[in-house]
Amino acid sequence: MEIPIAAPKALLADEGYDGDRFRESLLIQGILPIIPPRANHKVPEHPDYRRYRDRNRVERMFGKLKQQHRIATRYDKTVLSFKSFLNLVATRP
Repeated sequence: MEIPIAAPKALLADEGYDGDRFRESLLIQGILPIIPPRANHKVPEHPDYRRYRDRNRVERMFGKLKQQHRIATRYDKTVLSFKSFLNLVATRP
C-alpha cells in the first residue's frame, strides 16, 4: 500500500542552511525557506520570525526528550511501549 506524503509548504532551518543555491532549490520546489541570514550575508533576507519561533519549540521538545534516560537508552522491549512513553513525555510541559 502506498501512503501519500504531502509536500511541505515551508522549511524551518538555522543559519547553517543559509545558502543562495539551497534557497533557490527550495523555491523551485515550491517550499518557502524560513532561514535567518548569516551575519556575513551581503543582502540579508528577513524571514518570518513568528514562524521561526516554532523551530525553537521543536528543538526544546527534543532537548526534553533527550533528558529522559529511558528514551535515550530505549529500555522498553516493545515498540508500542516505547511509543506510548514517548507520547507521554512529549505531552508533559
